[in-house]
Amino acid sequence: MSNGKVIAICNQKGGVTKTTTTANLGIGLAMQGKKVLLVDADPQGDLTTALGWPDNDSLPVTLTTVMDNIIHERDFDPFEGILHHDEGVDLLPSNIELSGMEMTLVTAMSREITLREYLNRVRHQYDYVIIDCMPSLGMITINALAAANSVIVPVQAQYLPAKGMTQLMKTIGKVKKLNPALKVDGILLTLADMRTNLARLTAETIQRQYGGVLKIYKTQIPIAVKAAETSTTGKSIFAYDKGSKVAQAYADFTKEVLADGAKTKSKSAVR
Repeated sequence: MSNGKVIAICNQKGGVTKTTTTANLGIGLAMQGKKVLLVDADPQGDLTTALGWPDNDSLPVTLTTVMDNIIHERDFDPFEGILHHDEGVDLLPSNIELSGMEMTLVTAMSREITLREYLNRVRHQYDYVIIDCMPSLGMITINALAAANSVIVPVQAQYLPAKGMTQLMKTIGKVKKLNPALKVDGILLTLADMRTNLARLTAETIQRQYGGVLKIYKTQIPIAVKAAETSTTGKSIFAYDKGSKVAQAYADFTKEVLADGAKTKSKSAVR
């Protein structure tokens, strides 16, 4: 298996369903026969909790552990601590200790590429590695972007994102000095109730401001209580409420991501 594609799910604004999107995209890809590693890169550990490990502070190996091993050049098994979820994905978990890693990275020699160095040791076992980024543009998120092939940006349909999107794009531009191949795969509209004027206005604003330079995914993730409930069950929306509109939306989104991957492979083959 060749090196898996690394996708960062990133937006410095919280509450835009980054974690829900990471979990359901990852499991959606696994349902399509792909080998997937999810990486929880948020000290809150929401992805770890949402996938069924609520007591994440008791986990012996987390993202903090492996990054610390890389920084201090220790010999270690890079697959130790990776958890296996019943729905076919692997997870590198996180907990509050990752907050301390943010400070450690400031003085580390290869501070921006520590996560990349780790993922280079495991990504050959996966088709996709998907990173759930924290809602900030600090050192951990910089590491995620430096390690990624591409970025998917979830944007809440009740929020006009111009200012936040501008800052994120500036950060991505800076990270390109470390990772020239980094690109934005697209913008995903989430928590969308298209019956409201605000949601429609947001969609129109995103299309007007970014549609000419960035892909806007055709799929829109609707707002639904069931989707929020999945974080307490340890399951994806596919297992929790497979007949729902949200489950169908994430299935459609997964197909869009797979189609983009197939196009990229075709272009590479031509070259």
